[in-house]
Amino acid sequence: MAGSPKIVITGSGAICAAGKSPAEVWETLQSGRSAIGPIELWDTTDWPRKNAGEIRGLQPAKLLGDRKILKFIRRSDVLGIYAAGRAIDAAGIAAWRDGLEEATAATYSDRTGVYVGSGCGTHESQYDYFPLMTSAAGSLVEFGRQLPDIVNPMWLLRALPNNVLCHIGIKYNLKGTNACITNHSISGMLAVMEAAAGLRAAEADRAVVVAHDAPIEPQTVLYYDSVGLVAADTLRSFDAGRDGSILGEGAGGLVLETEESAAARGASVLGEFLGGGSATECEGLLPIRDDGEGPTAAMTAALDDAGLRAADVGMIVAHANGTPNSDATEAAAIRQVFGDDPPPVTGFKWAFGHLLAASGMLDSVLALEALRARTVPGLGTLREPDPAIARIPVSARAQTPRSDIALVLSRGFGGTNAALLLRAAPAQ
Repeated sequence: MAGSPKIVITGSGAICAAGKSPAEVWETLQSGRSAIGPIELWDTTDWPRKNAGEIRGLQPAKLLGDRKILKFIRRSDVLGIYAAGRAIDAAGIAAWRDGLEEATAATYSDRTGVYVGSGCGTHESQYDYFPLMTSAAGSLVEFGRQLPDIVNPMWLLRALPNNVLCHIGIKYNLKGTNACITNHSISGMLAVMEAAAGLRAAEADRAVVVAHDAPIEPQTVLYYDSVGLVAADTLRSFDAGRDGSILGEGAGGLVLETEESAAARGASVLGEFLGGGSATECEGLLPIRDDGEGPTAAMTAALDDAGLRAADVGMIVAHANGTPNSDATEAAAIRQVFGDDPPPVTGFKWAFGHLLAASGMLDSVLALEALRARTVPGLGTLREPDPAIARIPVSARAQTPRSDIALVLSRGFGGTNAALLLRAAPAQ
């Protein structure tokens, strides 16, 4: 946006089935391996769908270094707090502040915001009530009488959608502007745009942005499968044989700063936020338009916000969730915006699953990795690009970006769409 301060990215963090850092996840993508596999969180013997992007052997207490906090948070919150912490450490903002004089450090904390994209759509938070419902045997009186003895007294605190926002602020003493956004799969992207708007409006000098989700639970998997969204075995973006998506869990985090803030402490810069846009198709909860109007509008708005032309974009990280209609309409939208010669297109969900609220954020973290490595990773599960959809340059092999700018696209229920434009700083 003309006249606005330049917004740079100084830190990133990530965790998902493919790794516990941006570097680990990036290595998995480059290797062509998928971390999607059998669900181990519950017995899926008689389950219609058995695979997901599950983080194996997760040890929350070891991950956070704090066993007491686990009484108040969910699995998804653990992932969000961890990714945010790694981004904060990578950026060095807390370490820098702690070396300042007390009054200056207090102002620094006041000028540091926190923005979170939260799923808040899982059914797991209600599972505490199942034993009580059985014990009460339909009696409301018994339900009320036994409630304090059976349901965890911390239930409400654990179910709050803004837990990650609160605990990041508490742990790192960040007191600035903040927001928690819950808007299905575009939550993380919207959190980035809100943070950027706060920096542009001088509400803060820097902001920690994180998105998290952990939708691998019995009811969510069952319900997604019942509406035809879950693949039989794995996720095959843009492939002729694609038959659905695969749920994953994880989180991604970025630290955004004004260029002045980063320069004041000599921070290393990973990249730059250039612009963002969002649009809704208004077709219903699940239906999407065949012409790709929603993603077309989101990408166009992002380009306008950044003051860029489509030709400036060097690579596209597509939503690429593997469902037949979404991939087809996304391809149509890319052709609408970029014409007959789009830049290389890829997607990352094939490697670790669809992280819902965290998907766009993790894609953005990895887009910066790709740009800095000058590599567009191939779609590891792509066997035969679908000839029935608009032709776009996808490949199972790595490609080379045309420039140092990436467009990241995310889509969600309700016909929601969001797009971000990021530029990578030269790798040091």
